[in-house]
Amino acid sequence: MTDPDLAPEVALAAGLFDALRAASLDLPGVTRASFGPGEAAAHALVAEAARHAGLEASCDAVGTLRMVLPGRDRNLPAVAIGSHLDSVPHGGNFDGAAGVIMGLAAAAHRARRGLQGARDLLVLGIRAEEMCWFPAHYLGSRAALGLLPRDAPDTLRRADTGRTLADHMAEQGLDPAPIRTGQATLGREQIAAFLEPHIEQGPALVAAGLPVAVVTGIRGSLRYPRATVLGEYAHAGAVPRAHRRDAALAAVALIAALDARWQRLEEEGADLVVTAGILATDPAHHAPTKIPGHLSFSLDIRSEDAGLLAETDSWLHEEAARLEAARGVRFDFGPATHAAPARMDPGLRAVLREAASRAGVPVREMASGAGHDCATFAGLGIPSAMLFLRNAHGSHNPEEAMEMADFAAGLAVLSGALEALLA
Repeated sequence: MTDPDLAPEVALAAGLFDALRAASLDLPGVTRASFGPGEAAAHALVAEAARHAGLEASCDAVGTLRMVLPGRDRNLPAVAIGSHLDSVPHGGNFDGAAGVIMGLAAAAHRARRGLQGARDLLVLGIRAEEMCWFPAHYLGSRAALGLLPRDAPDTLRRADTGRTLADHMAEQGLDPAPIRTGQATLGREQIAAFLEPHIEQGPALVAAGLPVAVVTGIRGSLRYPRATVLGEYAHAGAVPRAHRRDAALAAVALIAALDARWQRLEEEGADLVVTAGILATDPAHHAPTKIPGHLSFSLDIRSEDAGLLAETDSWLHEEAARLEAARGVRFDFGPATHAAPARMDPGLRAVLREAASRAGVPVREMASGAGHDCATFAGLGIPSAMLFLRNAHGSHNPEEAMEMADFAAGLAVLSGALEALLA
């Protein structure tokens, strides 16, 4: 049941979700491309709602939306809440947006009640979190915090258009100059703590029957998106087993060994998830009667434990060398991408748990398997924490189904935490 005192802000949020969906509808879901019109429309809608609620709203040079409820001492670093407003193509309406709108709702609630904290409350609408558009993780938050490579505006190209980041920023009236000079538009010294509400992107809360979770950490990742195995094409019926250099069987053997290692480590209590998202022979050459001589595959390995990621990487190359000798093939893993794990701040996690207890909202603690902008802030040493909201049918698809009752429960927890953090 919605806390009656939060009912106006829950209604505000519901209206904003409807407006976002209408502004970015791309059946069967929504599309808010990074530095594209859908994302820009979302930023404009949220900024207008913030101003109407009595917040200061502005956009920095790289597109970060800042919505501020002033505190008594504006020289103190702010408590920040935020997430992103872009989406995957034909995605759901809540991934990212739920966190921005919840931050706005919490600030609007305080503004309506005339509550002024000791420091500013800063709500952030961050650009370009979804990596499907530009090949860089946490692009928007890294741009704001001055962490992107200086050549990023001119070397990163959007997947659907082939045009550069600089082109798309200019089209939105934004300026890539701070990225090119390594200048932060949002200084780490300006933020005392960062909180990111977000829908859960897996089934754990639905299975547990709980509306909210406090996140323990964001798993880091080791990715090989363009790995290959080179064997030898040959006749399917004429070559005996001992003479085959079968690329497909070699890749399958590597993935099966990795899966077995994952199962063993999981049984020992280690935190690890492994995905082979691509497994494909070349359609220009494959046939039912040919032994595959070439296969492409991808690996996505995640853990809260950076040491375990490094150990798994070493094991992976050792196992590939063993299979090369046994099967007469050659593995090429290609370039790797890495994202470091991010531990959530114990003090902030305690504040969220205590706020949930006071609000009568049952919670659990869990790791985040997906990456989030919160990892960028935590990586700079800014105390950071996340709140997960129950959401059916996963995410990155049109079937995202966060219930407003669960949003209201999360808002009660967040509002209670702000009472403590802004005191």
